[in-house]
Amino acid sequence: MYIRSITFPDHEVESLYFICKVKRTVYSSFYPFQVLSKRGLERLDFEPVTILYGGNGSGKTTALNIIAEKDALYNKSSFFPKYLTFCEIEETFDQPAFKRIITSDDVFDFVLTLRSVNEAVDEKRVEMFEEYLDIKKTKFQLRSLEDYDRLKKMNETRRKTQSKYVNDNLMKNIREQSNGESAFRYFIEKIEENGLYLLDEPENSLSPAKQIELKQYIEDAARFFNCQFIISTHSPFLLAMNHAKVYDLDQEPVETRKWTALEQVNVYRSFFKEHENDFD
Repeated sequence: MYIRSITFPDHEVESLYFICKVKRTVYSSFYPFQVLSKRGLERLDFEPVTILYGGNGSGKTTALNIIAEKDALYNKSSFFPKYLTFCEIEETFDQPAFKRIITSDDVFDFVLTLRSVNEAVDEKRVEMFEEYLDIKKTKFQLRSLEDYDRLKKMNETRRKTQSKYVNDNLMKNIREQSNGESAFRYFIEKIEENGLYLLDEPENSLSPAKQIELKQYIEDAARFFNCQFIISTHSPFLLAMNHAKVYDLDQEPVETRKWTALEQVNVYRSFFKEHENDFD
């Protein structure tokens, strides 16, 4: 455990601030004001794994960003810095070796980078296949030291097959994986021992099987490697995490609930119940 709790301003505190400071401004949005208070969310108490559940617009990502930015401020809106002054985080005596927030955009950027690298390698591979054939067919005579590299390549083509020549002279592709496998790999590489991790909808880009793998990995990291997680998600696989405290941000006021009582989980349950005969 690295942080025990966070408190957010209530509706009364926010209202007082707006009356005094904001009433006559030209802003059309006061984000993140009025996002959490309208759901009666004033405090979160954390466990080694804490989950923020809710549908679109429930405020789970907002809450996650506020927790992250109390430690490392980067403005999300004109009102974010002021909002943070009304929030309080209670920390433990232990400090994590790592503090990271991992968003869907981070994972998506990683997947795109892998794809770009592999595409560049593939293009170079085609060029080297053509180079091999060109060198193999060309009659060549050494005339100066400037021709030495060309001579070495010619001798190499005589000793090797085309595939062997290309593989020996070209960097290997990053291991070919699906987007989901690459996304899962990203989480594995970023989650290290003794860390505090905020994960924003990590199920994006992950198949159900990979979500279950990530669930197990998070459970083990929290149990054996001194990691603490605060996760926003509506994935039933992640919501089922052992010993996780689940806050239901779809409720007003926000409250903790068993994962099996959550609306989205029961949507899945009803769907499969309706089609259970199709599995025979």
